[in-house]
Amino acid sequence: MSSDSEKPAAAKPEEKAAPPKPAPKPAAKTEEKPVELPAFEKGISDKLVEKFGDKIEVDFVKEDRVGIKASKESVHDVAQFIRDDLHYDHAESVSGVDYPADNEIEVVYHLGSYTDSSLARQVLTLSTRAPRESSPIPGQDSTKLPSLRDVFYSVEFGEREVFEMLGVYFDGHPDNRRLLLPEDWADLPPLRKDFAIKGR
Repeated sequence: MSSDSEKPAAAKPEEKAAPPKPAPKPAAKTEEKPVELPAFEKGISDKLVEKFGDKIEVDFVKEDRVGIKASKESVHDVAQFIRDDLHYDHAESVSGVDYPADNEIEVVYHLGSYTDSSLARQVLTLSTRAPRESSPIPGQDSTKLPSLRDVFYSVEFGEREVFEMLGVYFDGHPDNRRLLLPEDWADLPPLRKDFAIKGR
């Protein structure tokens, strides 16, 4: 039974919709300033481009470092120019990188100078690539590059190590013997990425 004293429930006040938020302003575009290359190092790369044009590719130019890529057909001429005209007189190291996805092996020479004081801090990286055989027979397949031994005497042992560890044969090298592995090594070159360590 309802009582006359009962009052009807008060209606809830209507909720007002929040005003729409203003659309965000588009971020102001910051103009990218061109990277200013160090003048001395750029001068070195410019001389190489002027001499060899599209036979080389400038990989990088930064303080105390210049990187140059050359084809296997032109790498010997490029190395001679670097020695005779740019005054880099020795190779500090020779290393190799296996690129199985590209079917190539890259050989990298780090070049420096003892005789030109303006190059005392500089390292020029010269790299080139050889075709990669999936079933290598080092010295008897197409994985070959011209040796730079007659340009930079100090590559002698570095090229030998790349030969045995990655299977790159250097045409014109006076002593393409193994350096670390036994002469009867019959497995894949051990620094190739598909080399598997047995027993593990």
